Amino acid sequence: MDAVARGQGAQRDWAARPIEERIALVQKGVANVGAMNDEIVPELAQQMGRPIRYGGEFGGFNERAGYMAGIADEALADIVVEDSAAFRRVIKRVPHGVVLVIAPWNYPYMTAINTVAPALIAGNSVILKHASQTPLVGERLVQAFHAAGIPEDVFQNVFLDHQTTSDLIAAKSFGFVNFTGSVGGGQAIERAAAGTFTGIGLELGGKDPGYVCDDADLDAAADTLIDGAMFNSGQCCCGIERIYVAAQHFEAFVEKAVAIVKGYKLGNPLDPDTTIGPMAHIRFAEEVRSQIAEAVALGATAHISTFAEDDGGAYLTPQILTNVTHDMRVMRDESFGPVVGIMPVKDDAEAIQLMNDSQFGLTASVWTKDAARAEAIADQIETGTVFMNRADYLDPGLCWTGCKNTGRGGGLSIIGYHNLTRPKSYHLKKA
Repeated sequence: MDAVARGQGAQRDWAARPIEERIALVQKGVANVGAMNDEIVPELAQQMGRPIRYGGEFGGFNERAGYMAGIADEALADIVVEDSAAFRRVIKRVPHGVVLVIAPWNYPYMTAINTVAPALIAGNSVILKHASQTPLVGERLVQAFHAAGIPEDVFQNVFLDHQTTSDLIAAKSFGFVNFTGSVGGGQAIERAAAGTFTGIGLELGGKDPGYVCDDADLDAAADTLIDGAMFNSGQCCCGIERIYVAAQHFEAFVEKAVAIVKGYKLGNPLDPDTTIGPMAHIRFAEEVRSQIAEAVALGATAHISTFAEDDGGAYLTPQILTNVTHDMRVMRDESFGPVVGIMPVKDDAEAIQLMNDSQFGLTASVWTKDAARAEAIADQIETGTVFMNRADYLDPGLCWTGCKNTGRGGGLSIIGYHNLTRPKSYHLKKA
C-alpha cells in the first residue's frame, strides 16, 4: 500500500529530528484541534449522537497529549549502565517505525490521541484508521497536525475495510498496531498478526463494576456511578455497567439512582437542553433493548418508564434494573448503552466475587471512606484500573490497560512510551 511505503520512507528523517522539535510540533497540532472545537462539537453530535451541551472532547484530548509531551524526555531517556574510560553501556529506546492506530467512534478524539501523540513524539510515523461512524475525525486530526508542520507522510489518515487492514498487518506493514474496539475485532487483529511478531496493543470490551461499601457517601456514589453508567448514552469504554451495594444501603441507593435517571432529557443532540442523546446506531440500541427485555423476562425489575422521546430506534430510554443476577446477559455481556443493573451484597467478599465474575477487566470503582480498605479490595479485583470514590476517568499518568478479554498492552504513562518503542542495547568498549 502506498501510504505504508510513504510512512516508512518518512519515518527515519522524522525520528532524526530532535525530540524537542517533535514535541513542539505535536503540541501545536493539538492546539490546532482546539481551535476547531466550535466546528467539531456539532460534527460529533451528528456523527455519533453526543449532546453539544458537553462541549466535545478537547479537555481530555489536550490533557492526555500535554501529559505525554511533558514526560517524553524522561520516558524516552537513555538508561546509562556505565560510562567510564573503559566502557559505555547504555539502553536506548528506539521507535518501531510505522504505527497503525485503529480508533473507535465513542470517544474518537481522545482514544486516538492516546497513541497518536506519544507515537509521533517517540519518532514513529503514524497511520490512522478511524471508525466508519466518525470519518471526519481522522480528517480533522491530519488537517490540524499537517498545519502544525508535521510532514504529511509522517501522519496519514486512511479509509480501509477490515480485510485490507488484516492483509496489511499480515504482510508485516507495521511495527506496532494499536486497536480499540470489540473483542471480535481484537481477535481478528491477533489472527492477522500471528507469526509476524508485530507488537500489538488491544483495548477491547468491558463490563466495569462499581461497589458501594457500607461506609460510602451515598449521594456522591449515586451521582458519579449513574453518570458513569449513562453519560454518552452509556457508550464509554470504562462506563459503569453493573453496581453492587452494601445491603443496608441498597434501597436508598436505588431510590437516588432512579431519581437521577428520571431527570434526564432524551432528545436531539444538537439541542442544548438535551442531556442524553441517541445511541450511535440503531443496532447498538437493539442490543441494549434485547438485554433489558431478556432480564425482565427472567424476573428483573425495570424502574424507568419509557420516555416519550424513545422512538424504538436509536433514541433509547435509559434504564435501571434490580432483581438482577449474573444468569442474565445484562450482567455478563457488554451492554455499551444506557442501562445498569444494581445488586445488594452482604460484605466485601461477596462484592469481590461478583466483580470478578466477568470475562472482562478494564476498570472497577470502589466507594468507601477508608483508603486502606479500598486498596485491599483493589488488590483482589481482576482489572486494569481501580478507582476509589470516582469512576469513568482516564488518568494519563497511569497506565491504561486491561486484563482477561479486555485485552493486552498499555497506553499512556511512561509505560505507553515503552510499548511504542523497543529497547536497544549498546555495549561500547573504549579500550
